[in-house]
Amino acid sequence: MKIIDWYILKRFLVTFVFTLLILIPIAVAIDISEKIDNFLEHPNLGVGEIIEDYYVNFIIYYVNVFMPLALFIAVILFTSKLSNNTEIIAITNAKVSFTRFLYPYFIGATLITILSLIMNHYVVPNSSTIRKGFEKEYLSSKRSKNELKYVNNFSLQLTDSTYIYIRSFNTVNNRGYDFTYEIYDGIQLKSKLSANHLLFNKADTTFTLTNWKKRKLHHKIDRIFSGKKLDTVFNFTPKDLIYKSALSQEMPSNELIDFIEISKKRGVKNLNAYLVELYKRTSLPLASYILTIIAVALAFRKRRGGTGLNLAIGFAVVFTYVFFLKVSEVLGGVAGAKPLIYIWFPNLIFGCVAVYLYWNARK
Repeated sequence: MKIIDWYILKRFLVTFVFTLLILIPIAVAIDISEKIDNFLEHPNLGVGEIIEDYYVNFIIYYVNVFMPLALFIAVILFTSKLSNNTEIIAITNAKVSFTRFLYPYFIGATLITILSLIMNHYVVPNSSTIRKGFEKEYLSSKRSKNELKYVNNFSLQLTDSTYIYIRSFNTVNNRGYDFTYEIYDGIQLKSKLSANHLLFNKADTTFTLTNWKKRKLHHKIDRIFSGKKLDTVFNFTPKDLIYKSALSQEMPSNELIDFIEISKKRGVKNLNAYLVELYKRTSLPLASYILTIIAVALAFRKRRGGTGLNLAIGFAVVFTYVFFLKVSEVLGGVAGAKPLIYIWFPNLIFGCVAVYLYWNARK
């Protein structure tokens, strides 16, 4: 790399970090002002616990959220400054093409993309588990606390031949009522196990059935067994009974992929919300390259309005991208939709914009 490449890359990354250091304290200050009353409602909640369990993970989450915005603003600010100081004119007079000029920007974008991919797929999900647990305990209303507590009238296909049904299950104390476990041979019922009460034992991952009855169907005769208590195992856990899109944000990508595959085999009909979360973790970081090209192309030439005009155009582009992204997430989560197409659609549209601006800038 030449001296000019190191100069651009260093200033680019410094501006990026500086932009994040401006955005994050603003987000923290706004959040504190909104939640200070909730914190004061819990006298046993210490400042250290608030910082360690909530705000550290809050900062991790919003650093990841603000990365594309900070990247775009940093490129606009730094490139506009180069243009206003006529440094870009000196570079172009030295026979440096626009494509060659982008080289250090793409190195910076690659570093940020790799960091964002790691955070999206592994760091943020683990961090979100702690943050959401804190929110559920101290910041959520009673209604939202109970949202994931009860599962009612739930049926699930465990394998090609086994099905379960639970009328009611409490995911906090792991107790359920009116449980049925059925085994089929094609469309022929072969065995049915039912119980009035079901308890999951975390220590050994077994289930305890109370007031159980088991019926085995044979060609000419049926057998019925019953009892007061039965300890047994099943190939599911209480976690498999909860299908909420919010849970996808707390799963690292390897767990999320396994969860989606198992759920597909179990006959869960709509997993689009989980697929949207999985695809978004890759599409958003890779948008860094698209946003970098757009930002450099907008700020490459000196404008009469200067940096202010470039920033105004830049913010309009970013918020348009975010709008398209949010719409795509909603549409991709609808049953029957193709989430992969919807999630990559904003990148496709703005990729075309980036190509158009790139060819114009080359001229």
